Amino acid sequence: MARLRRKACIALFLFTLFVFGTMMGLRTLKPSDGFSDLAPGLELLPMTGGKMDRRSVSRDATASPGQARPAGSNTKAILSNAGPEGTIFYDVHIFYYIWYGNPHMDGKYIHWDHILVPHWDPKIASSYPRGRHMPPEDIASSFYPELSPYSSRDPDVLESHMEQIGASAAGVLVLSWYPPGLADDNGEPAEDLVPAVLDAAYRHNLKVAFHIQQYRGRNDQSVHDNVKYIIDRYGDHGAFYKFTSSTGKSLPLFYIYDSYLTPPESWSELLTPTGSHSVRGSAYDSIFIALIVEERHKHDILAGGFDGMYTFFASNGFSFGSSHQNWKAIKAFCDGNNLLFIPSVGPGYIDTSIRPWNNHNTRNRVNGRYYETALQAALNVRPEVVTITSFNEWHEGTQIERAVPKKTVTRVYLDYQPHGPDHYLELTRRWAEQFNKEKEQWLM
Repeated sequence: MARLRRKACIALFLFTLFVFGTMMGLRTLKPSDGFSDLAPGLELLPMTGGKMDRRSVSRDATASPGQARPAGSNTKAILSNAGPEGTIFYDVHIFYYIWYGNPHMDGKYIHWDHILVPHWDPKIASSYPRGRHMPPEDIASSFYPELSPYSSRDPDVLESHMEQIGASAAGVLVLSWYPPGLADDNGEPAEDLVPAVLDAAYRHNLKVAFHIQQYRGRNDQSVHDNVKYIIDRYGDHGAFYKFTSSTGKSLPLFYIYDSYLTPPESWSELLTPTGSHSVRGSAYDSIFIALIVEERHKHDILAGGFDGMYTFFASNGFSFGSSHQNWKAIKAFCDGNNLLFIPSVGPGYIDTSIRPWNNHNTRNRVNGRYYETALQAALNVRPEVVTITSFNEWHEGTQIERAVPKKTVTRVYLDYQPHGPDHYLELTRRWAEQFNKEKEQWLM
C-alpha cells in the first residue's frame, strides 16, 4: 500500500512539473482568450461601425518602372509572372529595413555590430554588459540570417529578399525611410538605395510604401518636404504603392513612426484642409497613418487630421496599441470616425541582443503559435490592411526572413527548428490567403 502511495505521489509530482513547464513555455503568448481562435476559417466577430470603400491597388502588368499606374485599377491580388511567388496581396504590408552593411559592400559592418544600449537608469545599467557586437560570429540579433550578416546594398540580397517577400504573399514592403543624409543613431544614410529597392520590388510585382522614421528636427513642415520629395522622385515608378481612398482617389500611403512626438495641433497644419501648409486636395495629398501607442493617442490622431492608425510593435501587451485585447475597441473608434485601423502582427519579440535589460518584453515564438494568435486577433477585427512586423528587423527578433541554426564558441543562436528556414514565410502566406478569403465574405 505504501509503495502504491509512493508511486502515485511520484506520478503526481511529474505531472505537476510537466504542467508547470508547459505554462512557463507558453507564458509569453499572452492571447486575450487562449488558442480557441487559432484555426483559419472560424467565425469572426461582428463588424462594428461603417465600412470605408478603400482597397489596395495593383500595377498594370505591362507598365514599366517609370510609368504611372493606370487610373481606376483596384485589384488587390495578382498572379506574379516572375519567380515562384504565386498570388500576392496588396492589403498585406510588411516592414522592411535597408540599414545593414558588411565589409564586402560597405567597407565595414553596419547595424550587425550594434551597441548594447544602456538602460536609462544608471543603477540598472550598471548590472548589464556594455560594448558592441563583433560580426560575423557575434551579431546584434538572437537569430542568425541564412544570408549571413549581409549588406542591404548587395543586389543578390535585394533579389533574395523580394523573392522571400513574394513567397510570403505580402504585396507591399513598407520601407523604413530617412531623408537624404540622415540615418538612425547606429546606421549610415541609405536613401540612395531606394531606387534599387523599387526596381527589385517591381521585378517581383511588389509595391513599396514609405515608413517615415523619427529623425532630429522632424516636424509637420519637414514631413511636408519629405512627402513632396518622395512623390516627386518616386511617384511615377511602377512599384510605388497607392491606396484607393474613401473618395475613390488613388493616393500614396505613408506610415509615420512615433507620430505622437509631434503635437496634433502641428499635424493639423499639414493634414487638415484649412492647415497653413495643407497637402489636402493638392498633388501631394496622401493617406497618412499614425502610430498608436497609448490610448489617448487615438484622439490626437483624429485631431491631427490623420487617415488612420497602426500599432507596429510585435510584443503583445507592450503598449495599449500593440495589445490584441484592445484592437476591437480601437477598430470601433476608427470605424466611427472614418479612419483606417491597421493592426500590426509579428512572429515574436526578443531584443536582448541590443537591450539586455529588456527581457520582460520578450515574446516566445512557440514554433509559430504566437504569430498565429496575433494573426487571428487581427482578422477578428476585420481590418482592410494588416501589417507584418517585420521582414528583417533582426535586432528585435521580429523577422520572418529565413534564419538558420548557428553555434559559436560564445553563442548559441535561436532558430526556427523543428521547422525549416521558410516556416514564417509559409505561415504568412497561409494567413494572407485566409485573410483575403474571409475579406471577400465581409465585403459581400
